[in-house]
Amino acid sequence: MQWLMRFRTLWGIHKSFHNIHPAPSQLRCRSLSEFGAPRWNDYEVPEEFNFASYVLDYWAQKEKEGKRGPNPAFWWVNGQGDEVKWSFREMGDLTRRVANVFTQTCGLQQGDHLALMLPRVPEWWLVAVGCMRTGIIFIPATILLKAKDILYRLQLSKAKGIVTIDALASEVDSIASQCPSLKTKLLVSDHSREGWLDFRSLVKSASPEHTCVKSKTLDPMVIFFTSGTTGFPKMAKHSHGLALQPSFPGRKLRSLKTSDVSWCLSDSGWIVATIWTLVEPWTAGCTVFIHHLPQFDTKVIIQTLLKYPINHFWGVSSIYRMILQQDFTSIRFPALEHCYTGGEVVLPKDQEEWKRRTGLLLYENYGQSETGLICATYWGMKIKPGFMGKATPPYDVQVIDDKGSILPPNTEGNIGIRIKPVRPVSLFMCYEGDPEKTAKVECGDFYNTGDRGKMDEEGYICFLGRSDDIINASGYRIGPAEVESALVEHPAVAESAVVGSPDPIRGEVVKAFIVLTPQFLSHDKDQLTKELQQHVKSVTAPYKYPRKVEFVSELPKTITGKIERKELRKKETGQM
Repeated sequence: MQWLMRFRTLWGIHKSFHNIHPAPSQLRCRSLSEFGAPRWNDYEVPEEFNFASYVLDYWAQKEKEGKRGPNPAFWWVNGQGDEVKWSFREMGDLTRRVANVFTQTCGLQQGDHLALMLPRVPEWWLVAVGCMRTGIIFIPATILLKAKDILYRLQLSKAKGIVTIDALASEVDSIASQCPSLKTKLLVSDHSREGWLDFRSLVKSASPEHTCVKSKTLDPMVIFFTSGTTGFPKMAKHSHGLALQPSFPGRKLRSLKTSDVSWCLSDSGWIVATIWTLVEPWTAGCTVFIHHLPQFDTKVIIQTLLKYPINHFWGVSSIYRMILQQDFTSIRFPALEHCYTGGEVVLPKDQEEWKRRTGLLLYENYGQSETGLICATYWGMKIKPGFMGKATPPYDVQVIDDKGSILPPNTEGNIGIRIKPVRPVSLFMCYEGDPEKTAKVECGDFYNTGDRGKMDEEGYICFLGRSDDIINASGYRIGPAEVESALVEHPAVAESAVVGSPDPIRGEVVKAFIVLTPQFLSHDKDQLTKELQQHVKSVTAPYKYPRKVEFVSELPKTITGKIERKELRKKETGQM
């Protein structure tokens, strides 16, 4: 982290201590401001909206006027004792510099696409907000992608630029010649690389003067790649309306205050990161806390919750499950007050155990790459085990049949969001470049999420599963097509089918059913399993590799020759 020391003044660096200590009470408890960012009626939205100017610059002005307390807007730490703290005014200065780098140095314009492949480092937030200021559409992606994954995304999106780190630069270089749209490569690193621009030096020398574009609320802002199910990942394009969602007055999910410190443990490539580590907390003017955490480590998470004044925490349910597996009968985090989870089903027993051992309630929420947050158990609401909560504004959520008719309470059906007569501003605009798939998810007056569920008389929604083949492993949504595509590249694989297999810790894991080619039939199956697992890790994101492998003589198929994954899933869940 040499750059932290070298750019100490520019980045506002402070050094932290390694010892564990309780969070300061004055930072935990004081309400620092009665002000709030601008809010709008649930369904009457402004014609123009840009999160950078309407929200971040709003809080920067409050700081300038002395009407916001001393809490930082952004607080980043790593495992080596390095620490970054930025105020909203500093965020404004830095993101204007980034905006100038994009437009003046790189020649990017409003509407251009920029791939954002960074881990949990401060530059991720600078790039995202810098894109908002310029109208450049940013495309977050996990750093676990391999060259094949990156190639697919760059070609499909026609991205003109990419921002990434050393570890991925070589992967990008290996496929860049196949991406004719890619003109600019920006590297976040302490080292230079031929053909790449040095992001940090460019930001340091850029002008802090920049005028934010006047974005229409319905202008595109960000694209998220969905998880591939029956095909490869789609591009869910969102407008600036996605960042407007936390401003709706009826949406009191977390009741955040400027004095709060919020930590969301999400992969930077997910929509969760954009919402829970950027637009949601900064709409409230509170502190976004980030731990670099390059590898998942339960003990580090526990130590961080003990050491820092974090009072709002979000993680997938398997994180809470792993914390509960640690050797303690009870634990009290000194500042933590509100715990949230999503991304995978929450087991009632985990909610009960979390409350018993920590004294804290666990609130569930649910959403998609296409929607942002759909429903949640709001802070202060009654928690119903097995139910995710109620619809969040501006969404009208109903359980519908395949024709779009609303079903009676407690009837299983498709979870749908009303899109007629008014399409919610925070719902995705379309699948970019794929009008057929965009039209396919419209069902009467509703957007069909593809998830099955039911709703009780009080409006609480229960999630029953995907209506497609998605695999949800520790919150990572994995489409079988990419795993099967990786497997079939190995000479041992004649055919494969990938499904989710129940797992007590991760919820689900990837399982591959494999038909071998004749020349590999006599090979040692244990050794071949390891070889295939390693092969998948090498050609696609490692989290997608099959933790379970079963060799079969044939795969179940329909009369038209399509693989019957439903039969394989039944076998895995014991429903045969």
